[in-house]
Amino acid sequence: MPKQELPVHTSECCTPLIAEPIAEDEAAEMARVFKALGDPIRLRLLSLIGAHESGRQVGDGVCVCELTGAFAVTAPTISHHLKVLREAGLIDSQRRGTWVYYWIIPATLKRLTSVLALPETLVADAR
Repeated sequence: MPKQELPVHTSECCTPLIAEPIAEDEAAEMARVFKALGDPIRLRLLSLIGAHESGRQVGDGVCVCELTGAFAVTAPTISHHLKVLREAGLIDSQRRGTWVYYWIIPATLKRLTSVLALPETLVADAR
């Protein structure tokens, strides 16, 4: 049986990248941040801190006493979740007397939104 040559297409098989993907180290860092947001309580805490911060000075913060009443878990559990958010770089805190105040770190949220930003063509196709 004679060998038959298969046609070879020389055109590109894939579309070229229109933007650079995130670097490996940044992907690892962002995965850690997204993991911190993977818990419903932590996601709600971040949302609650953001809601309390609107209309206040940046860095004024929200007292932990304003956060604990919104959840059906103990204060130590809330403190643990706040610690995870703080270690992920999503929030920061400061002790003032007997209370701890928390606020969102805008730079981290900006990095998250840039990772999630999709080209407009993909977003339009999803509609």
